[in-house]
Amino acid sequence: MGGETLTVPKDLLDFSAYGKEAVGRLLDLAGRLKGERYRGEDLKGKTLALLFEKPSLRTRTTLEVAMVHLGGHAVYLDQKQVGIGEREPVKDIAKNLERFVEGIAARVHRHETVEALARHARIPVLNALSDRAHPLQALADLLTLKEAFGGLEGLEVAWVGDGNNVLHSLLEVAPLVGLRVRVATPKGYEPDPELLRRARAQLTHDPKEAALGAHALYTDVWTSMGQEAEREKRLKDFQGFQVNGELLSLLHPEGVFLHCLPAHYGEETTEEAVHGPRSRVFDQAENRLHTAKAVLLSLLK
Repeated sequence: MGGETLTVPKDLLDFSAYGKEAVGRLLDLAGRLKGERYRGEDLKGKTLALLFEKPSLRTRTTLEVAMVHLGGHAVYLDQKQVGIGEREPVKDIAKNLERFVEGIAARVHRHETVEALARHARIPVLNALSDRAHPLQALADLLTLKEAFGGLEGLEVAWVGDGNNVLHSLLEVAPLVGLRVRVATPKGYEPDPELLRRARAQLTHDPKEAALGAHALYTDVWTSMGQEAEREKRLKDFQGFQVNGELLSLLHPEGVFLHCLPAHYGEETTEEAVHGPRSRVFDQAENRLHTAKAVLLSLLK
């Protein structure tokens, strides 16, 4: 991007080290990259290690394509190849990779794993998903909302479903951009109470109360990867929390529907909601690419 440098913390594990200016500039950069359909040589000769314990469609594809579009390269390393914390300690993995590549994107089960990578590696570490946070998804969500409404300040976003890692990142970043968040979960599935407090988010157990008048209604799967043993219980506990036409009708007249995908039709949402006129779901998916480019430029350039 013409030699432009964006100053951000060394790592993106969550948003705890990021301020309003850094997030705003990342979103501005992502918007420009998208508008220009940018291709360049900014990261020529640089390599990103994709260290993945979990499978992925959007995260792997967008990070690999982003590196190609920026002139760099990505190396995919899955759990069978590396054996994170099993075949080899996390500390040793970090100290090896820092000598081979310029950055690590880690998609892991435990947030402690990505923290350990950042602690022991001298190169930037990017959280590509952990059980605690999903900052790349949150940035794509913000860009999608910004495109839909022209700005973020004062927008009301209703989250309906599980109090999971995606919601945690939304709650972390909301105060930095002026979002107001309402959260509706079944009892026992609430998000981190400290994040709720910091975001000054409204918590309810009534999806209709959360959705009423909101600018965006956001959900995620009821059973995430690693929770398969809880599936039957969760299906029962989450009854009444499906995003469907009735719930979407309660939104602001210009309100939109968000989902980080994959969607389990008939569970947390209907197919009609994902493919209907209020949906910005596939804009979110596309924006994973553009926000990934902005983050990689900020960390690796």
